[in-house]
Amino acid sequence: MRVFFPLLLIFFTVNVFAAPLESGYALAPKKTASPEDRARAYQDARQRIVETSKKYEGIPYRYGGMTVKGLDCSGFLCLVFKDALNVSLPRSASGLYSWAEKTTFEKAQAGDILFFKTDKSGSVTHVGLYLGDRRFIHSASSGSRTGVIYSSLDEKYWANAYVAAGRAFPEAVSNIQFDNNSMAEASGAGGKGSKGSAGTNTSANTNTGAGANKTVPSNQGSIDEQILVGVAFAPIWNGFFVDGDMFRGIAFQAGINASICPFGQQMIFGLELRPECDWGLGVFRLPLTFSFGPNEKMRIFAGPVLSIGDASLSVKGNRRYYSGGTSWFGTAGVNYSPFVFKTPTGNIAPYFELAWLSYYSDNADINIGADLSAGFRFSTGFRWLIRIF
Repeated sequence: MRVFFPLLLIFFTVNVFAAPLESGYALAPKKTASPEDRARAYQDARQRIVETSKKYEGIPYRYGGMTVKGLDCSGFLCLVFKDALNVSLPRSASGLYSWAEKTTFEKAQAGDILFFKTDKSGSVTHVGLYLGDRRFIHSASSGSRTGVIYSSLDEKYWANAYVAAGRAFPEAVSNIQFDNNSMAEASGAGGKGSKGSAGTNTSANTNTGAGANKTVPSNQGSIDEQILVGVAFAPIWNGFFVDGDMFRGIAFQAGINASICPFGQQMIFGLELRPECDWGLGVFRLPLTFSFGPNEKMRIFAGPVLSIGDASLSVKGNRRYYSGGTSWFGTAGVNYSPFVFKTPTGNIAPYFELAWLSYYSDNADINIGADLSAGFRFSTGFRWLIRIF
């Protein structure tokens, strides 16, 4: 069991880049499927979602609704995915935003999900299903047309409210285009605009000719950019075969994080101070780390460490001593959150963390279990981040 936890963390890290519906539903490709068969299965799933969404055009808007009697924006997506693939999605716009694999608008494909901020809360409040060619279908709560309608990012309101795109399925080899005459309403007669859930007054400036308004969120703006500060708390576990209890210490974090899109893809960068009381080793550590990752779920970190105390472990009743804890490159590791709870001001997430420590033994004999325990730290805890910008 003491080796199980680090292996579990490595498993999570390997799978962090997977789209939510890469597997786990009835029509998902088998693990043994060829790349061509897998691509075809995901393409078919996207097509099913897009085609199923047509059935609900004209269903009236109803807050909290998820039936043909009435749908809100997230309820519409939940019903479409349940009907098409018997898949259950998170029930809120913010829940869908945390769940989906983020991508840029330039890479968005039919069957992806578009996210919008339609009020001043700073949170994602509206979602729609992308159909390709800048068009999407969604359940609008107010405006000149409500209920399940087609809209376009050529409409100024939606271009300004757009936050990000997210994938439920891995990227398709070729994009699916949705062709429906009803889209004429989104860019023609119905172009007065509409509002999403919790929307505000809008008057969309919609044109369809050569001079059409092409206000597309740029690469830099296609992912939610924000600055967050936060704290974290985590017990340290004794993950290898040495004397002592399973619980070996406690670790804290305080830091600042920036979510930006420097290369057309979301990245999270952070600077953290990480006080650690490790009474298993008999030391107090003070790492200062720089971290980065592709999303809010995974971070890689490294930095210098100040170690106070004489590091040693009890091995079969004897003390095994270690040096080198204080170093300009004293720690490196990976932090993974299996899921993130969105709040109006930020987010809360449980996490696993595996870190390498720069301790080494001066003893000539080899004790792999003890040296691994001194050289690696495994902890589990909770992180709380608050958005400040």
